[in-house]
Amino acid sequence: MLHVVILLACAIAIYLSCEWFVNAVEWLGVRLKVGPLAVGTLLAAFGTALPESVVTFVAVVFGSGAQQKDIGVGAAMGGPLALATVAYGVTGFVLLTRRRKVQAAARTATPVGAGAAATASPDLPDEAPPREDLGDVRKLARDQRWFLAIFVVKVAVGLVAFAFKPWLGLLFFAAYAVYFWRELRDGGEHGDGADLEPLLLQRRREVPATWAVVTQTLVTLVIIFFASQLFVHQLDAIGPMIGLSASVTALLLSPIATELPEIMNAIIWVRQGKTPLALANISGAMMIQATVPSGLGILFTPWRFDHALLLAGVVTMAAMVYLLAMLWKGRLSGRTLTVAAVFYAIFGLCLIPVLS
Repeated sequence: MLHVVILLACAIAIYLSCEWFVNAVEWLGVRLKVGPLAVGTLLAAFGTALPESVVTFVAVVFGSGAQQKDIGVGAAMGGPLALATVAYGVTGFVLLTRRRKVQAAARTATPVGAGAAATASPDLPDEAPPREDLGDVRKLARDQRWFLAIFVVKVAVGLVAFAFKPWLGLLFFAAYAVYFWRELRDGGEHGDGADLEPLLLQRRREVPATWAVVTQTLVTLVIIFFASQLFVHQLDAIGPMIGLSASVTALLLSPIATELPEIMNAIIWVRQGKTPLALANISGAMMIQATVPSGLGILFTPWRFDHALLLAGVVTMAAMVYLLAMLWKGRLSGRTLTVAAVFYAIFGLCLIPVLS
């Protein structure tokens, strides 16, 4: 019971911290003169992906045994899987729920005299939300193609052994450097903060002080980091109690915990009507997860995949192919995004016999 209570307390702490973080990071983008999409793909993604990247770094660089290094490799594979499936699925579910609430509110607000006209005009289908809700889908498709290309190489490297494999880790760092530079260039024109909510640390000031923006950003990141790690430790303790092995817990439950900040950010931004920022945060975090932790793993471990890690890679790629197909057909919506979570369920069903 104590583990469950701590687990719930950590989830609440992460959600509240993410509310303060997304509020601060938008103002940080104004201060740094960064475009709105770059706020999601770079600033927010870097902040929320930093904790698990640090965990991977400590595990693969300072880990004293093969088991600790395997934990780092598992985190490098589990993170992208959770983002490509659970994070997009939750975003789609919240987007679909918000759309239905807006439609219900619109029907309630329809004047009495306009009842016949409202009845005559068909409702917009749930599977075709307004384009502006999703932002620049072409850019999103381009980001996902980048991720999929890098991820395929990442998985292929884990299936073979050769002498100069560790040096390939540097190429993954270089790939993220190119992505970072491109996002800064194509992030759009930066705003002046006129359309942003007041900084929560300085609610009465129309334009917050720079020190307040930086302080709120750093403090919330620290809270998110420690709450996420405590969340993972509670899952590690609860897993065996409910009959799950340590391996299943590490590959099935822990990735959701480590990616919880990105999921919380997505929920908050979608609820605020800023779905493009939510999608940009997930795609940016995926690029970090595909390059930085992987580069560390390739540099400091043998980077050889077992059946469970290979399964995680295959399911992640399948989820990305599905997402790109929806983008190519112009059918990306709250409903089709929600389907992405099914891939994680498939992974869980296939994982148990693989590990047994």
